[in-house]
Amino acid sequence: MTNLHEIAKQMITQIISDNMPYKSVENALKNYDFQGRKIYIVAIGKAAWTMTKAASDFLGDKIEKGIVITKYGHSQGEITRMAIYEAGHPILDENTISATEAALTLVENLGEGDTVLFLVSGGGSALFESPQEGVNLADLANLTNNLLASGADITEINMVRKRLSKVKAGRFAQTCSPANVFAIVLSDVLGDRLDSIASGPAAPDQSTSADALRIVEKYNLKLSHYQLKLLRQETPKSIDNVKTEITGSVRSLCESAAACAKSMGFTPYILTASLNCEAAEAGRFLGAIARDTQKGLSHFRKPCAIILGGETVVHIKGNGKGGRNQELALSAAMGISGFENTVIFSLGSDGTDGPTDAAGGLVDGNTVSKLTSKGLSIDQILANNDSYNGLKAVDGLIITGPTGTNVNDVMVALCL
Repeated sequence: MTNLHEIAKQMITQIISDNMPYKSVENALKNYDFQGRKIYIVAIGKAAWTMTKAASDFLGDKIEKGIVITKYGHSQGEITRMAIYEAGHPILDENTISATEAALTLVENLGEGDTVLFLVSGGGSALFESPQEGVNLADLANLTNNLLASGADITEINMVRKRLSKVKAGRFAQTCSPANVFAIVLSDVLGDRLDSIASGPAAPDQSTSADALRIVEKYNLKLSHYQLKLLRQETPKSIDNVKTEITGSVRSLCESAAACAKSMGFTPYILTASLNCEAAEAGRFLGAIARDTQKGLSHFRKPCAIILGGETVVHIKGNGKGGRNQELALSAAMGISGFENTVIFSLGSDGTDGPTDAAGGLVDGNTVSKLTSKGLSIDQILANNDSYNGLKAVDGLIITGPTGTNVNDVMVALCL
């Protein structure tokens, strides 16, 4: 069992390393002709610093100046000609607003001979925001909190809050006009929908007002009359000054996991790269597959690595501490309880899972018995959404620190 734990930890390190955006940003820049234009950078998201460092190293003195907006603790130091801001995620704060205003000031008077290099990664929806007139920070924070607690997925969340924003849904690109915008995007959204990644500041919006209003009704959200009025206003449906290149996604995350598993002697099976359901349900599903594999009741042949990718959701019912990957791992532990040579981990590629310092969770066939010996019940832990403390009690937290990338989540069951 210890050996399998070490293999899992080596896999986690390798998967993250394979999906760092540095090289992919460099490759995207090689393929773009800036035609001697002045270059200004605006970078947003959890991987904003890493992406900007790559661009700075590649372009050097061609860059005039730029703004980097990332999550607290995700900056790794100064970058030449860049003003670096850290702000709140997943709930935006005053630093979000002030940093975004600085970015708008940078681009709002640019001309046809300028290019905005827009570096986008997951987390950008909370980290890049300028509210519409009549909407304040508290309104946006309450809306985001309510959507998260209701179990809305990221596409649904973005569909609503982009309509209360002056920068989302293509409006940032409009502000940059007549300057060109070259957007390099690290996708954390299933299907790589550009209007959903960071709420699409430089992408035409595919959703409609009717879609947003259906989300409000679905989750019984309480919005003011004025906010509902904004939701009824249509967003830009065409943008003519933007070229976009997607440089990474959850599919590449799963493929990295598969390649790593194969190099370690496991037969990899990628079941899906578009998982989108309740975290606890996904955990029970993966645990059941691993259990059946150990009993010889599945088509997977040992040693194998069963791989899922995507983004699950959690309906918050308790007052505990945790995140979707931790909840998924702990739920999976029930399915593999008592089975030796079985390990399951669920990992957030950005290194943060929910409002915690953990990237996810790692469990094995002894996790349930270890918890029981400490007087702890998985059912009670999950009912209270307290997966962080449950995993911490059995040394099951994955702690990586901020990774510098963000291409969604990967879940792996290793069976020997």
